[in-house]
Amino acid sequence: MLTKILRIDEVHKNETAIREAGEIIKAGGLVAFPTETVYGLGGDALNPASSRKIYEAKGRPSDNPLIVHITDMEALPAIVKSVPETGKKLADAFWPGPLTMIMEKSALVPKETTGGLDTVAVRMPSDAVALAFIRAAGGYVAAPSANRSGRPSPTRAAYVAQDMDGRIEMILDGGDATLGLESTIVDLTVEPPVILRPGFITGEMLRQKLGRVEEDRTLFSDDSGQAPKAPGMKYRHYAPKGELVIVKGAAEAVTDYINVQLAGERRNHKKTGVIATDETIAGYRADVPRSVGKRVDAAAAAKGLYRILREFDDEGVELIYSESFDGEGVSQAVMNRLLKAAGHKVINV
Repeated sequence: MLTKILRIDEVHKNETAIREAGEIIKAGGLVAFPTETVYGLGGDALNPASSRKIYEAKGRPSDNPLIVHITDMEALPAIVKSVPETGKKLADAFWPGPLTMIMEKSALVPKETTGGLDTVAVRMPSDAVALAFIRAAGGYVAAPSANRSGRPSPTRAAYVAQDMDGRIEMILDGGDATLGLESTIVDLTVEPPVILRPGFITGEMLRQKLGRVEEDRTLFSDDSGQAPKAPGMKYRHYAPKGELVIVKGAAEAVTDYINVQLAGERRNHKKTGVIATDETIAGYRADVPRSVGKRVDAAAAAKGLYRILREFDDEGVELIYSESFDGEGVSQAVMNRLLKAAGHKVINV
């Protein structure tokens, strides 16, 4: 299959390209498209065959639910049994934006889209190209991240092409994602609501709107054996090709430990990488050192994390050590993704 790549942006939207992409979706094909979080791999959310194609293109387990993307609140009642008051409050506050809500699905949504569950994950992105594309595609686009399953999510079209060239019909190139980390996912089918994946819409922000909101117990620990209610819960995700290890402890102890390990790997002729911050990066002796920015700037770390993991792959890095990014808010989202990428390999020093 020839994958067509078309450059498009918010300022000069290519209406012909968007219309063509929409027709591909309506015909049962797949299109990768930009959102403010990461690039999505879109198919017709109401077409079981399209959802099966998404799983096949990604190499994704079929019990891992897809997120349905919509463009306005008027589209929501058709795909859920009812819109809870909690959903209305969160939509008023955070849609369009990087928040996904889980509700009970209607009969219109096939279980191929929901991973076999009776619930559906729904999001309304804020990216103008994404919204125009979803409207052109019929209003309901199922879209996980546009990468091969388990790999770092793509924040630019070139990374989509690395994983999806020849597997899908089209890539809409909208430039770099502005946030660089997937949406927050909150389950509204339970009381109190539960955060299943942290993101830029933080727990504190959700609690300000709803009161009590809990966090799923697997966010920062090994996954349970239960069927996942949301993407990213059960399987290893976001991982580079090289082995990734997180090191936790006091800053000086972490640097000393990692440098000892780097020296040993150098003797074993392994190419090494380090993920650190502006404050500490100069102290590491890795082959490919990378800073996510200042430690206090969690948003910068979130935006740069997947790009750095992809750069390690490009450089052929075999072993990566990362500092820990414990903290509240967006820092939790960064740490969640790192733990998933590392398969929860953590060393305390």
